[in-house]
Amino acid sequence: MNVPDKALLQWLQQPSADRGLHFAGAGDSWDFHSYADLAELTLRTAAALRAHGLRTGEVVAVVQRSSPGFTAGLFGAIAAGATACSIAPPFAFQRADDYEKHVTHLFGTARPTVTLCDQDSIEKVRKIAANLGLPEPVLFDGFVDGVRPAQQPFPAAEFALLQFTSGSSGFSRGVRVTGAALRANVTAMRRWLDWSPELPGIAWLPVHHDMGLIGCLLNIVTTGCDGWMLQPEDFIRSPQRYLRCISEQRVGLAAMPNFGLAYILRRVRAADLDGLRFDSLRSIILGAERIDPTVLERFAALLEPYGFDRRALLPAYGGAEATLAVTGLPLDEGWTALSPEHSGAASSAGGRIVGCGRPLDGMTVTIVDDDERPVPDGAVGEIVVNGPSVATSYVGDPGSASGTSIEDGLLRTGDAGFLHDGQLFVVGRLGDGLKMHGRMVFAESLEAQLIERGIPERRVAVLLGNREGTPTATVVLEAPKPEWYDLAGAVLRESLTDTELTAVAVPRTGIAVTSSGKPRRRVMWTALCEGSLGGTARSL
Repeated sequence: MNVPDKALLQWLQQPSADRGLHFAGAGDSWDFHSYADLAELTLRTAAALRAHGLRTGEVVAVVQRSSPGFTAGLFGAIAAGATACSIAPPFAFQRADDYEKHVTHLFGTARPTVTLCDQDSIEKVRKIAANLGLPEPVLFDGFVDGVRPAQQPFPAAEFALLQFTSGSSGFSRGVRVTGAALRANVTAMRRWLDWSPELPGIAWLPVHHDMGLIGCLLNIVTTGCDGWMLQPEDFIRSPQRYLRCISEQRVGLAAMPNFGLAYILRRVRAADLDGLRFDSLRSIILGAERIDPTVLERFAALLEPYGFDRRALLPAYGGAEATLAVTGLPLDEGWTALSPEHSGAASSAGGRIVGCGRPLDGMTVTIVDDDERPVPDGAVGEIVVNGPSVATSYVGDPGSASGTSIEDGLLRTGDAGFLHDGQLFVVGRLGDGLKMHGRMVFAESLEAQLIERGIPERRVAVLLGNREGTPTATVVLEAPKPEWYDLAGAVLRESLTDTELTAVAVPRTGIAVTSSGKPRRRVMWTALCEGSLGGTARSL
């Protein structure tokens, strides 16, 4: 199928009155907003921003949950000639002080001229803006009320989007994404997925995260298909509702991290699926974190009796600095997992690694060694990315803790991986590892083995590094069961020699994570070295 390239705002020209976004309401209800209605609201937003004094290229922050207001706020900012920036609303954080600390950094980096809030976020954001000397945020509904829509979008800014990295290595970094890069990435994803307006999509991921924002919302809207939009807590509360929607609405596309599949497996039983069909579901994009092959097998086994095709599971790789997607598994190919020794990679990487597909349209992936020289097929090195969707630059001081950098269109990801028959396999983060007898051992690989052996996902994090000249591995465990310590010691001793092995028990929610749930290993490592990590330590 020939999937056309579309401009980001092309959908505003002849918006459909029959297709649009369906937002989850109470019970099993859905609130439908046609693309015609959303286009009118988007152009009202653009007109209101310009009337407010917004100038081309200034930043508009959108702090709202997934809603018609968020959709119009984001596209309206782009249509007004601004740089749009989606910032997490308070629901994404468990403690108010965590939210204030995190979002204060984001606002201090973005320095928005206008901030569009919903009712749930405006009071907290008002306080943060006042402390930073930023303009007072406005309530979206009142801001656009009674405004006549602009007849057409205003001249575009150079940067369509300012998005933030996950912050797994420290504070989140702001990434400038041009309109051309955003358009290239969205088009490449549609071509990868062979996505047409007749194919509905579904999303529950938060819209402040690049996978939920670009991979789901922007792709759905620019494609012009029906989109079924749930809040993250809708999915957490009832994954059964999510699956019923896929069956009843003949949804073709979905996206989530590995933990979403694992959550469905914990909460859904075969009896919950009686009468449902999943033969329409041709693509589930899997990204944002390491993918567990056991989870893929169990998920496929659960849904296959109801028409699901396991080839619909599509592992992918990407990141904020690449706008979003870099590689993806082609349709109908079927996912694979390799043990590193089978690929020629370092055997101490540990466990089976799921392939993340091949480079998308226009993207190039190279694996390089410490001297930036390409390595042979199967050898582990740093993943380097080039292509039209690589972001231009960071905002302000980019820092160096993450190991990721952008220079002259070349993205050094700071991730370790290898290529096998043209497919990318991601091993872990460079800097989150130790070299043992010439081979790298990665924290993510050790975590995967601990999870495979019974420690629940998101209740364990492994920290690796040299502490006072001594190779050190520390396993951080949330509210651990007694048997977890022996398990942790056994797993670490299999891969690490001449290394100090310790465990730290912390209470629930004691593992530092990003807003998308990734462990902030280097933040915890620094706290460990400074003696401020807390918890109860013991030798392994």
